[in-house]
Amino acid sequence: MRVLVISGLSGSGKSTAVRVLEDEGFFCIDNLPVQLFPTIIDLVQKSQETVPGVALVMDIRGRDFLKGFEKIFHEIDDAGHTIEIIFFDATDEVLIRRFSETRRRHPALDSGSVPEGIRYEREQLAGLRRLATLVIDTSELNVHQLKEMVLVRVKGVAGTGRMTINLQSFGYRYGIPLESDLVMDVRFLPNPHFVPELRPFTGLDSRVRDFVLDKPETGQFLAKFEDLLDYLLPAYKREGKSYLTISIGCTGGRHRSVALVEELHQFFARNGISVKVSHRDMDKG
Repeated sequence: MRVLVISGLSGSGKSTAVRVLEDEGFFCIDNLPVQLFPTIIDLVQKSQETVPGVALVMDIRGRDFLKGFEKIFHEIDDAGHTIEIIFFDATDEVLIRRFSETRRRHPALDSGSVPEGIRYEREQLAGLRRLATLVIDTSELNVHQLKEMVLVRVKGVAGTGRMTINLQSFGYRYGIPLESDLVMDVRFLPNPHFVPELRPFTGLDSRVRDFVLDKPETGQFLAKFEDLLDYLLPAYKREGKSYLTISIGCTGGRHRSVALVEELHQFFARNGISVKVSHRDMDKG
């Protein structure tokens, strides 16, 4: 099993790296005593979960637990696991500025200044840094560049971070979903609600679905909206967006929006994109 040890200076980007690894399916644990590393790795390996690896964060918060880590690493290696140490660093000036912006207390010292905390932390982590498989200096990186670099270093390719798509229908009668990133109003399409034999059913029914999708304006809308998604999704991924909620709304959230969400689900499936589908208001009418 691949084992990543994430370490480095406070404020250097470890938390961002861990979030990237979580999105890639790694089993991640923050601030675990190094003595428990072999136990966790063994438990993950014996579980039914299929994961690309384990990422364990090890830093100054461990204090006395930092002692003896080389022996633990040798045990992990002897057990047949590939262990990699990724150490994140930045210049003192950059770290001081980041702490000033966030107004956080430096975790290395209970009292004292941020520069003192950084100096002490460098001393305590020096041995771990020397063993690092990879040192990443984040001084000149923004958060999006850092995410991309982690992906390149861990997977060997850029821009492959998985994006989770939440695709949902809703009714404007009940309000726009607050979590929406993209909202599309489809109330301009012919409404099955005004067809007596269709009114009792939802957009999951084939008769309602055919009524909505067979209209020429629906086909035109889907073609243009899918073109827009083809453009937007890679752009969002390049900017490091991991989650995207697309909300399709009609008046009551029962007919048009439901049918279109189901059709768009097929669009994403054809493009190999994993999507979670929900119909917020379908059963309210």
